[in-house]
Amino acid sequence: MRRVIITGGTGFLGRALAQELRGAGSETIFLSRYPARAKNLRDARVETWDARTSAGWSSLITAETVIVNLAGASIGIPPIPWTASRRRAILESRTNAGRAIVDAIHRAREKPRALIQASAVGYYGPRGDELITEDVVPGNDFLARVCVEWENATREVESFSVRRVVIRTGLPLSFRDGVLPWFALPFRFFIGGALGSGKQYVPWIHLADHIRAVRFLIENDSARGAFNLSAPNPVTNRDFARALGRVLHRPAIFPTPGFALKLALGELAELLLLSGQRQVPHRLLELGYAFKFSDVDAALRDVVR
Repeated sequence: MRRVIITGGTGFLGRALAQELRGAGSETIFLSRYPARAKNLRDARVETWDARTSAGWSSLITAETVIVNLAGASIGIPPIPWTASRRRAILESRTNAGRAIVDAIHRAREKPRALIQASAVGYYGPRGDELITEDVVPGNDFLARVCVEWENATREVESFSVRRVVIRTGLPLSFRDGVLPWFALPFRFFIGGALGSGKQYVPWIHLADHIRAVRFLIENDSARGAFNLSAPNPVTNRDFARALGRVLHRPAIFPTPGFALKLALGELAELLLLSGQRQVPHRLLELGYAFKFSDVDAALRDVVR
């Protein structure tokens, strides 16, 4: 039986991944600063972790272990302006956890089979309608710099001959968690529409495909390096809003002005809501992953149902 250690796994992505992996026969262990939040996780082992050191858990690592590092303070759900202290927490929560994982692997008697390192589409920065594959260089804004340091925090494990995969995740679609419920809220009051100009691209991915893709990368020993985790057909924010309106049977004709979002949320609005990336999963498709949902209408119908 494979053992999967998930850091920062009590969020909706970690929970869904653990359920998928347990169904495949893997043992899952959560490392969490707040173990009480994981009490309702069935069939999951939870270990307390300070998210800064390797103390107390490097002994959990075996030669059949895969570590999935999702640890990091929330960037924008719910939307909170990026004060100086918030920026520091966003960055340091990721780099501290990454360095702790490197130290744990260094101390472990056996090296793990693989490390899956989380990152995000923000790595690329705002790119307009440029087609974004994994070879595109990083941006230079705050989120891009965070993603670069996030990824680099665990790069050293490769010197221990540990297979490392970096997942640059787009917008996972779930109607229970994540950003979609916030985006859908105005539609419930019949005032939904695009954000800003609506021309920015939305690199979306159905939650089921996100989880299946991570499992695919865990199980595929030839997978190494960076992978974009988003559907093959990104759409503009305007088209995404129209698709959501169709699914919810609501109009999508009331755009939210960009200046209002900037006034309320500052740079967060500019980088998360008003700009985007036309990200495509080039390396994932090349490796043979088959998407269950590649059409945004079908994906939204499924998550709303």
